[in-house]
Amino acid sequence: MSSQTRSGSRRSRMLKASAVAVLAATTLTACSEQAKMGFLPTERGTTDNADHIIDLWIGSWVAALAVGLVTWGLMLWCMIAYRRRKNETGYPRQLAYHAPLEVFYTIVPIAMVVSLFFFSERAQTAITARHDNPDVTVQVYGKQWAWDFNYLDDDVYYQGVQAHLTGEEGVEETLPTLYLPVDSKVELEIKSRDVIHSFWVPAFLEKIDMFPERTNYMSFTTGREGVFAGKCAELCGEYHSEMLFNVAVVSQEEYDAQMEQLRDQGNTGSVGDEYNRNPNQNETSNN
Repeated sequence: MSSQTRSGSRRSRMLKASAVAVLAATTLTACSEQAKMGFLPTERGTTDNADHIIDLWIGSWVAALAVGLVTWGLMLWCMIAYRRRKNETGYPRQLAYHAPLEVFYTIVPIAMVVSLFFFSERAQTAITARHDNPDVTVQVYGKQWAWDFNYLDDDVYYQGVQAHLTGEEGVEETLPTLYLPVDSKVELEIKSRDVIHSFWVPAFLEKIDMFPERTNYMSFTTGREGVFAGKCAELCGEYHSEMLFNVAVVSQEEYDAQMEQLRDQGNTGSVGDEYNRNPNQNETSNN
């Protein structure tokens, strides 16, 4: 058997082994439901914004994997096809430049960046757009170290108190809970009473900063019922770790019942900016 035949056979075996390894890795990864979600802490249909983020996240990773496979394949092919053979001495013929290859290396990265920018901008525009006529509008105040919720459409409010994580069962059920009706357009008016906080519900795949004397907005459509854990994602002081809350997406009937319960407790109206702490208060008193 000639050396060329042996070389071709060896190259074929290596390429087949590489292809099998790549296929096996891809297949095993695809078997996991968590992997299909891009290892994100949510499910499709939680909110419409979450679906936009899932699509962008998974699409970006698919594109990155495709680029990686092509790059690894080309590297492996070059190592096999252009390795030094037996009885060869010296260096192969050197090229100062290769115009087609240089054009390829210029066009492809630009096309990738433009594509990623387009899909990112499209998702961001959809996520940050505010509802013209939301079904539910809630003012969310972050404070050291709890939460206040003003249900503006129902003219009732909830004032939360700081959680105390003792390690005992049932503590999570006592956390401040923001109630939202399912399949509804929701707009949250995000505010802070004192220092910078951050409103974060991991299952919604969104978080937004809360600044004193400034209002930010989060608009989305609820998609499925459930209780979702939330927390402050900005270090805001000594008990930051206990600044927790829940978001309960419930049926319209249960939502109405919760609003009526707040009304029966005398929590009518709203607790607005008059309860804010002057962010310069401590500085003023020290002077």
